[in-house]
Amino acid sequence: MSGSQSTSVLTKSVGAVGTVSGPDGPDTRRVRRSPGKAATLWRGAAGLVGLVVLLQVLPHTGLVSADYLPPASEMGRALWQVLAEDAFWTALGDTLTGWGIGLAIAVMAGVTAGIVIGSVPVLRAATASTIEFLRPIPSVALIPVAVLLYGTDLRSKLLLVVYASFWQVLVQVLAGMQDVDPVADDTARSYQLGTWGRVRHVMWPTALPYVMTGVRLAATVALVLAITAELVIGSPGLGNQIAVAQTSGAVPDVYALVLVTGLLGIAINLVARAVERRALHWHQSIRREG
Repeated sequence: MSGSQSTSVLTKSVGAVGTVSGPDGPDTRRVRRSPGKAATLWRGAAGLVGLVVLLQVLPHTGLVSADYLPPASEMGRALWQVLAEDAFWTALGDTLTGWGIGLAIAVMAGVTAGIVIGSVPVLRAATASTIEFLRPIPSVALIPVAVLLYGTDLRSKLLLVVYASFWQVLVQVLAGMQDVDPVADDTARSYQLGTWGRVRHVMWPTALPYVMTGVRLAATVALVLAITAELVIGSPGLGNQIAVAQTSGAVPDVYALVLVTGLLGIAINLVARAVERRALHWHQSIRREG
């Protein structure tokens, strides 16, 4: 068989059944075709449009009272009115301030503690039971403690945000430190690298993907706890505005503010993903996505 005929047969084989025939027989690996970004965006937009249509139609069916679930058009008008108020932007700034400060403290503390504990086996063994005891405690259970200590101050919000976010980062950093190749660590020791050198050149590159995962999770958790603190404690922010709107019976405003918090969560997640891709552009998982 000539070279051109062989190429033609190989091309037909790939196009027809998704397999490649090699010299030793057919290779059963299938050619994977992932959907493009445009197709993914269109599907997401279609799902969003479907949700809006459902919210518009559902109150008119009688299954749900419009007094408790207004149509999407009323939610949209309420959202437009809310966006025109200065109080909304002040509340948004308060929420983002508590979220940002709390997340920064949690990330710095979690990364530092994770590297120190993970690099010292004795310390890790000594703190394992304490970490497993404290980590499952729900942050909302600390609300009475936060109120007793700081009242409705920003510090109450920060206490809840930092506590919840810290564990997300710490656990991921510890997992990353445990994943360090012992051969690479022994090699660094043989080259007489000090503790800082081994952390910088061996431990940190291995732990960085775990760190970024922890930061992404912590960013979402921090937003949830910031709004929860505002909703329950009464700290200034979007959560407090939701509570005020609910108390005054402004149902469309409640849904409009809830929609804002959802959009804020999506924005934070997108930013965290972008930062993660930027920081891990060299990692195989990110290169595979590209």
